[in-house]
Amino acid sequence: MKSMLKDAAILFVITLVAGLLLGVVNEVTKEPIAEQEKLAKQAAWQEVFPEAALEDFTEMTDFNVEEAQNILNEGGYTGARVDSVAQVAGSDGSVAGYVLTVTTHEGYSGDIQFTMGVQMDGTLNGISLLSISETPGLGMQAEEVLKPQFAGKNVEKFSYTKTGATSEDQIDAISGATITTNAVTNGVNAGLYYFQTELKGGSGNE
Repeated sequence: MKSMLKDAAILFVITLVAGLLLGVVNEVTKEPIAEQEKLAKQAAWQEVFPEAALEDFTEMTDFNVEEAQNILNEGGYTGARVDSVAQVAGSDGSVAGYVLTVTTHEGYSGDIQFTMGVQMDGTLNGISLLSISETPGLGMQAEEVLKPQFAGKNVEKFSYTKTGATSEDQIDAISGATITTNAVTNGVNAGLYYFQTELKGGSGNE
């Protein structure tokens, strides 16, 4: 009996010490991790709005994810989510455009998250992939195959093709990775829809 109590006490002490150490490690690493996430976000902002300085970006603190999702659902974009929006100031103090962080749930291996920069006239500067874990050699080619095709386009909506793009609103699909192509294209379209509905002269520009 005494042996059992002793073993239980030792196990309790080990568990207690491990828990305390884990708490300390979490506190020590929390701020550096948050800082790295902040820097990664800022780098993504500047990638899709390279002409803007860091101080030109203002994250919209009144942005509501649920309200944004309702708007996307109404437009038929149920497979994507707008996570956040940052306003970009122009050199004259006017609004130059917005950076949207979008997550699409339609990837082959899970969610794909990216930022997209949109000028006030609707021109898509481009996208910056933040998180993607598609199939190596196929969907993971999104960075080199899909990403460049969205840059500098001013269209209402994109579609993809397997036979070669013939217009500004068409994207060449990744060979063998139609699901990834569809996911990214739909995600970009969801972001454009939100911009056109809410930001281009809408509530985000008041």
